Amino acid sequence: QVQLVESGGGLVQAGGSLRLSCAASGRTFSSYAVGWFRQAPGKEREFVAAMRFNGASTRYADSVKGRFTISRDNAKNTIYLQMNNLKPEDTAVYFCVAGLVFTTTSGYPYWGQGTQVTVSS
Repeated sequence: QVQLVESGGGLVQAGGSLRLSCAASGRTFSSYAVGWFRQAPGKEREFVAAMRFNGASTRYADSVKGRFTISRDNAKNTIYLQMNNLKPEDTAVYFCVAGLVFTTTSGYPYWGQGTQVTVSS
């Protein structure tokens, strides 16, 4: 069982940066693939980024490539999403996820409660 708690969301102007963190519980966290999804008002939840359990592979949505970076610190049981050059269309609730399968689909079994990111123009 893994529990995930996000933090770091907030209001930022376009062009600015934010770093989201996700604290995970569970002794086997280092065995899990991790990722981030987001959901904007009135829109479907969408994939943002994912990382294999050992950090060897990452995947990004085309819309965030070159601007967002996913990372993890297994010693601290924490996942990060560094978001640079933010755009108003990045406004959404961001969720961190974890699971045994490295995927860009929403089939991860463990989800955080979400953190709001709002980008003003």
